Amino acid sequence: MNMAYSPDRRLALIAGPTASGKSALALALAEAAGGTVINADSAQVYADLRIISARPTAADEARAPHRLYGYRDAARPCSAADWAADAKAAIAEARSEGRLPVLAGGTGLYIRTLLDGIAPVPEIDPAIRAAVRSFTVLHNYAALEAEDPAAAARLRPSDSTRVARALEVVRSTGRPLADWQKERFGGIGGEVELVPMLLLPPREWLYQRCDRRFEEMMSDEGVEEVRSLLERGLNPMLPALRAIGVREIAAFLRGELGRAEALAAGRTATRQYAKRQYTWFSRQPPPGWPRFTEPLDCGGLANALADLNARLSR
Repeated sequence: MNMAYSPDRRLALIAGPTASGKSALALALAEAAGGTVINADSAQVYADLRIISARPTAADEARAPHRLYGYRDAARPCSAADWAADAKAAIAEARSEGRLPVLAGGTGLYIRTLLDGIAPVPEIDPAIRAAVRSFTVLHNYAALEAEDPAAAARLRPSDSTRVARALEVVRSTGRPLADWQKERFGGIGGEVELVPMLLLPPREWLYQRCDRRFEEMMSDEGVEEVRSLLERGLNPMLPALRAIGVREIAAFLRGELGRAEALAAGRTATRQYAKRQYTWFSRQPPPGWPRFTEPLDCGGLANALADLNARLSR
C-alpha cells in the first residue's frame, strides 16, 4: 500500500549492526512512504566499494531515491562532520521534493554527529598529526595511556584511527578529547521529529548472515574490486582501505592467505565488527528508541515496516 507523507519535521532512522537488514527495511519504508533513503554507513560512501560494503544494488536504487551512496572517491576520507553536512543537505533535498528522509546505516559516530552535533576541537597542528600518524597503533596507544589515560581506557588498543585522534587532540590542544566533546554544536536532534528503529536480531541469525555476506565479498567481482583499489597505490591508512573485507582480500591477492584462510579471516572480522556494533547500539542510543529484535525474514520485515508506518502516521 502506498502511503503519502507530507514534508514536515519527521526523520526516519533505521540503524543496527552490519547484515541486520537495514537496507531492505529502509527500501521497503521508502517505497511505502514515498521516501528517500540516505546512507549512514561509513564504508558505503565510497564509490570504490560497492560489493565490499554491500551497497544497495542498481536495481534497488531504481526502486526509490538513494543519496550519499558511493559518492566519494576512496582517496577522499569522509569524516563524521563531512558526512553530517552532506546528510543535512540530503534531508533538505528530500523534504523539498515532498519525500520522507529515511536514514539507514550502522555508523554510530555518523548518526550521533548529525543528531547531537560536533565538538569544537581546534585544527590539529599538522606537525603533530604527521608525527602521530608515523607511529604504529601500539606505540600510540602506549603514549595515550600516559597522556590521556581515560581515553585509553575507553578505546580498543587496535583502533588505530580513534587512538591517533585522541592522541593528536591532547597533544595539539592540551585538553583531552572528552573535554572538548562536552561542548557540541550543529546537531539537528532538536529540529526533527525522529522516528527511529534499532535492529537487534538474534545473534546467531546475524552471524550466519555475516558469514554469507563475506562469501559474497569473496566473489570474483569482489576480489576484482579490491584489486582495482590496491592498484591505485593509495595510503593504506585511508578509511576505504581499512574497510572490513579489504585487508583480508588484499592478503589473498598478495598470496599471504589462501582462499579458505581469507574466507575464514573475513568471516571472523565481519562477525567481530557486527558484535561491536551490536553492543554499541544496545547501550548507547536513548533507551526510548525502539529495539526490533525479530530477524527480518519469516514476516519480520513486514512487522518492522508496520511498526514504522504506525509511528510515522501518528
